Amino acid sequence: MKKKIFIPIIAVVIMFTTVSFKSDFFEIAKQIEIFTTLYKELNMNYVDEVTPATLMDKAINGMLEDLDPYTVYWNEQEVEDARIQNSGTYTGIGASVRTTKDKIIIIEPFQDFPADKAGLKAGDEIIKIGDTPVAGFDGDAGELLKGAKGSTVSISYKRQGKTETTTLTRGEVGVNAVPFYKLLDNNIGYIVLSKFNRKTTQETKSALEDLKLQGADKLILDLRGNPGGLLNEAINVVNLFVNKGEVITTTKSVIEKYNKVYKTQFEPVDTEIPLVVLINGRSASASEIVSGGLQDLDRAVVIGARSFGKGLVQRPKKLTYGTQLKVTIARYYTPSGRCIQALDYWHRDENGDPIRKDTEEYNEFKTKGGRSVYDGGGILPDIELETAKYSPITTALLKDMAIFDYATQYYYSNELTDYSAFEFTDQDFQDFTSYLKQNNFEYETDTEKEFAEALRRAEDDDLKESITQSYNQLMAEVDKAKEKELLAKKAEIKSLLSDEILKRYFYREGMYQYHLNNNPEILEAVSVLNDNNRYQKILK
Repeated sequence: MKKKIFIPIIAVVIMFTTVSFKSDFFEIAKQIEIFTTLYKELNMNYVDEVTPATLMDKAINGMLEDLDPYTVYWNEQEVEDARIQNSGTYTGIGASVRTTKDKIIIIEPFQDFPADKAGLKAGDEIIKIGDTPVAGFDGDAGELLKGAKGSTVSISYKRQGKTETTTLTRGEVGVNAVPFYKLLDNNIGYIVLSKFNRKTTQETKSALEDLKLQGADKLILDLRGNPGGLLNEAINVVNLFVNKGEVITTTKSVIEKYNKVYKTQFEPVDTEIPLVVLINGRSASASEIVSGGLQDLDRAVVIGARSFGKGLVQRPKKLTYGTQLKVTIARYYTPSGRCIQALDYWHRDENGDPIRKDTEEYNEFKTKGGRSVYDGGGILPDIELETAKYSPITTALLKDMAIFDYATQYYYSNELTDYSAFEFTDQDFQDFTSYLKQNNFEYETDTEKEFAEALRRAEDDDLKESITQSYNQLMAEVDKAKEKELLAKKAEIKSLLSDEILKRYFYREGMYQYHLNNNPEILEAVSVLNDNNRYQKILK
């Protein structure tokens, strides 16, 4: 009887699987054929000349646009950029730059690397590379800065309204995952972990072991601003502090092969050292795996502000001609079972924007020791500090380069020879707010967007004339509220301004040194580590 029952069931499963596959295959083939014929006819018949590659790029990006923002198409150059980012070493000018259509702005020259040696500074606008003007260049002008080690290139740039020139010799640039570490108060180790590339675990381990040799018996791991990177490196960093065999993250997908459990695989360095992890709104992805894993295992006290909330896993897939698709393959879950993804890209509102969960909808989970933690919106620190947060107005200031541009103005207007003597005063902040007004800085709140949409609908309903005066009064009140918000967020804005200014004078080294005695999150971490009763109480 078992055979008579078993064989038909197998046959039915095979039949449905095959039919389903053929149906999907036919639909895919049909849509590709439609697209191919459309693409061909468009190129042959359109009234103006069109570039096939440009059309295809737009078609690909349009196809991916309604998915999550991490599923992207990479051309050959972007594939190479990603390889360099993960390797930790590349040949170039040794500076981060901001490239727009007609501009290349130096954001940060790295100390003692080619751009720095050539005299370039943050805020410089590169206008010519060799004999090629940046404005009007057909393509990514930033590619002109790249070249073989030891090769030279002449650079013309604008600084404070004046045009200057320099010659830059390209060289090998190391991208350190751990750009800074130091022993504090003779027994507290402090490690800045800025990215998760292939050198992350080894650099973190080396820093930890060196600090322990110097006498560290407590540790601060700083993940603020760390955007993430390689998943395995995140697992291995946690492994430095927890035993072999612990589950750190689980990935789940509709595709069976991507359902995996990631456990620690090596012997740890130290499972007992008291540990504080610092995070903020720019700590994402792999940073959240580390902070969330250590929090769920009650292995560390987390301090700062709620992290970014990226609970999605990507994997690059090779395409033809050296291109790649970086595709979201799964969601990841912390040891307690929570997914910290903040935005739902698969269920959007009436404007097509991804939905963010309300805090009331967060689900409660338990850490290994029974503490309550929640999903849905990044990693919530055990101790929250205002200075670590990124409010909407702060984000707008960063996006519009207002903080960056003010720091440039400050640098060329003030002398500063000792980072320990620096203080961004209330008078400086007042000067910053005046700078914003002089430069017509504006940002649009979600409230204003909704009101503007309501006014547009009122026009459709022939009500606009009746309500315009009230609308203008309402917008005036919103502007007043935004001015108050700027003052209310003074602490977090002053913190970002201080960082940007300090980097101009003393590079990142000086900024980190200044943080040790002045940064509220580090000071709070030191306070917690020096109070064992408080530390243990938080973890229990």
